[in-house]
Amino acid sequence: MQISARFAPGAPVSGAEMSFHAGNKTLALDRKDLAILAELTTNARASHTELANKIGLSSTAMARRQKALEDDGYIQAYQATLDLAQFGLTTTVLVRIALESQSDDALKAFEAEVVKCPSVVRCFLMSGTDDYILIVLARDIQDFERIHRTELSRLPRVARVQSSFALREIVNRAVPTVVFGEAKR
Repeated sequence: MQISARFAPGAPVSGAEMSFHAGNKTLALDRKDLAILAELTTNARASHTELANKIGLSSTAMARRQKALEDDGYIQAYQATLDLAQFGLTTTVLVRIALESQSDDALKAFEAEVVKCPSVVRCFLMSGTDDYILIVLARDIQDFERIHRTELSRLPRVARVQSSFALREIVNRAVPTVVFGEAKR
């Protein structure tokens, strides 16, 4: 999805609409839609009444807009953010993986198996020297050793695995704030 050139990233959303291009279809969001999305990214449980009061709409108009944002695919799902430390998952590991080949077969074989690894919470196909970056959650370094032995080392076509341990999380946003322009301020 591309943002139309009518608005520069981070520029105030002073006009009535911001256009987005998705495939061959142009979708438009106005300042109130952006404000709704901004509020929902920080509190997805907010009621229509709470959102309506913050954004300056009636509850009925708010509900109608939120439903339209869902129907148009801007809102794909609602989820809870869990305190993973409560579950003993205190160690985040970034795992860089290089495959022995970048053939279609190698990529497909790796991807089919990595989705089965229960400790992998994110996996990205990359450009550059690493083929994939995985985000792995573990209880501690001993638990990561078990994950490495029982999950990661069994992945097909892997030539190299390099792991880095996150010391502390600084930023964790669901959406970059530039998406909302001035709507959130």
